[in-house]
Amino acid sequence: MKGIFDTKRDSGYDDEIAFRYHFPKRYRPIAETLVGDRVIYREPRRNGGRQAYVATAKVVQVNDDPLRLGFAYAAMAEYQEFDEPVPFFQGGRYWETALLVVADPSRVGAFLQGKSIRTIPESDFAAIVRAGLSETLAADNAIRLELDPRHVDGPTQELLDLPLVDQERRIEQILTNRKIREASFRRKVCDAYDSRCAITGLRIVNGGGKSEAQAAHIWSVADGGPDVVQNGIALSATVHWLFDRHLISLTDDYRILVSHNKVPSELRMLFAKQMDRIHLPADERLWPHPAYLALHREKFSGIV
Repeated sequence: MKGIFDTKRDSGYDDEIAFRYHFPKRYRPIAETLVGDRVIYREPRRNGGRQAYVATAKVVQVNDDPLRLGFAYAAMAEYQEFDEPVPFFQGGRYWETALLVVADPSRVGAFLQGKSIRTIPESDFAAIVRAGLSETLAADNAIRLELDPRHVDGPTQELLDLPLVDQERRIEQILTNRKIREASFRRKVCDAYDSRCAITGLRIVNGGGKSEAQAAHIWSVADGGPDVVQNGIALSATVHWLFDRHLISLTDDYRILVSHNKVPSELRMLFAKQMDRIHLPADERLWPHPAYLALHREKFSGIV
């Protein structure tokens, strides 16, 4: 059995949904049945939500909130945003089987009152996630996302070649496949930055729509960083190499820090506009998160 966690913007809960989900303790018995399994985050329309399913994550454990009586936390892992939000109601039907029994669509909101955490069948979960990853898994995007035969191993290619119905049956393998996760992250970051290197400003798109810019993690996945756009930045290959080795970093106002005594002199021309703000996404909500930048700067400071 899988689950749904409703998440609302500016809700007043102490959420950071890639890592923790905060909820009233009356939902704890249901949440505990989902420990070790996956849920889908859904944004209702209220509080400016998108009325859509937006991401999936794994429930690691559930604990009472030690500071706020009557509340609890679910510790989350393996968070993955969908390529695009999956509409709550699509194609004349609801994705959640339980909602099909509600004869009057105007009563669905009332039916879900008090069900911000709920269980759903495995089949509902698989169908929603497959829809959420449809762009990443589309054959037309294989070259662009480096999911073509030149870049993937045999098991990954087997997953990509499966018919839709079989992909839904093997959705767990798709979610845990690192190449597919990297492809989804690459698509979202490169799209956010219009396929342009944030530091050099260079934009080159090759055959198959593949961007010369790469998607770099600010806080590395190996150290616990999430696959979210706010933890990513589009960088050309050479700049990506320097960034991953913490030879360059960013200030909180998005200007470049350079370890001049470590960066080869022939590469310093890349940072001629060091005092200028880097190229950033048009949507400010997708700009690098200050907390992730601070973690990157800590390692940069240890190298300088």
